[in-house]
Amino acid sequence: MPPGASPPGRTPPADASDGSTGRESPSGPESPPVSAPGPASAPPQGAGRPSVPEASPARHPATEPSRPDDRAAASEANPSAPDAPAPALPGRPPPSGPTAAPAYGDWTPAAPSDGEPADASPASRLGPLPPPLPSRVHVGTRPPTYDAEPTALPAADPDDLDALVPDTVLDGARYGACTLRAVSVRGDSARYRGEPRRDALLTARFGSGERALVLVALATGTRTAPGAHLAAAEVCRWIAAAVGRSHERLAADIRAARRTDLKAGLHRLTDRGLGKLRAAATEQGLDPDDYAASMRCLLLSGDPECRTRVFFGVGPGGLFRLREREWQDIEPEVAEVKGEPVLGFGSAPHETPDGDRLTMDLGIPTPPSPYEPAPGPPREPFRFRTSVARPGDVLLMCGAGFAEPLRGEPGLRAHLADRWSGPEPPGLTAYLADTQVRVKGYADDRTAVAVWEA
Repeated sequence: MPPGASPPGRTPPADASDGSTGRESPSGPESPPVSAPGPASAPPQGAGRPSVPEASPARHPATEPSRPDDRAAASEANPSAPDAPAPALPGRPPPSGPTAAPAYGDWTPAAPSDGEPADASPASRLGPLPPPLPSRVHVGTRPPTYDAEPTALPAADPDDLDALVPDTVLDGARYGACTLRAVSVRGDSARYRGEPRRDALLTARFGSGERALVLVALATGTRTAPGAHLAAAEVCRWIAAAVGRSHERLAADIRAARRTDLKAGLHRLTDRGLGKLRAAATEQGLDPDDYAASMRCLLLSGDPECRTRVFFGVGPGGLFRLREREWQDIEPEVAEVKGEPVLGFGSAPHETPDGDRLTMDLGIPTPPSPYEPAPGPPREPFRFRTSVARPGDVLLMCGAGFAEPLRGEPGLRAHLADRWSGPEPPGLTAYLADTQVRVKGYADDRTAVAVWEA
């Protein structure tokens, strides 16, 4: 074995603690010396052809290597260019990567001078804004245990191929004053075990023009249930069908800000959709608690003058707002949910199917009968919220798989705030990369719907 050679089957160790790949040394191997061309021989006299000097080969500026003197000249030509990266924001991790640049919004407005308008934009004072921070592979002290890319596919049934769901769903649109981005990605644990994605995502537009209504619905099936992904997909389709049949009335109520009417109507639609899901479980001979799903929806008006955003749903998840680079948790709490109970959604009916009135409940405790099954747990309450968006806001609705790391990891909140506080919303691929930033200890499916306000 020649000296200095590595043993077969071994590779030199590489430091991969931060998820980055190795890079070559900036010095690199030296280029071989180029010999100078010799003197050109003179053409014979009397050849009848004038002597033309040989032109030197042209060098394209794009392929010209960067030299220290070029950078010095560029610095002298632009003395206002920063010589060092901007300091990190307070309470936020420093940007990573060799292309890290100051984040959007890192500027301090100066006092207006004489003759200068008070609302001058920062671009007119500081020049063009820098590009957004590069996306990261993970946040936190250590990378997650699972692989970052899909490993195993779910098992397929040749007689039921409609039950297959893709690993990732990505969608987007622009209507009125908002830009929509939506994604649903299979979790790291499901990718490793070859399980299907339990989250379902549906985006639909009803109507056209200013009367258009955009619905984004996401649902999460019960954990460990064999048909969890099917239940989530079904409840999304049923809710979308109900909203589509009433989209004209809903769009008019949103434009007129009729909050009470919206809450009552959407409560009924949600209860009917979940009731159909329980009925489908009974028809298939399944336990209704196994063939169940949590659901949350977002309604957006196609009217550019309407800034009212409507959220409703049932079950865990998250509703956040990014305003002026600060995250706000605006998820409706259970204590904030008010209103009369809806039939079939945790409330007892007023009469039997035969029309007999039930007796009044006097609050007297009744001992449980040994011949009757124990009562099931109370169902999740209906959640509803309307918010009026401001220009520059980012509204984020997500399932529990993305809400939990966003609440539990400050580094993820800081990273997304830096990435999403720019003057333009990210593209589809950039949004997908942002929502896939991994956090150790969180390996569930991630479904996130974000709305940028113009």
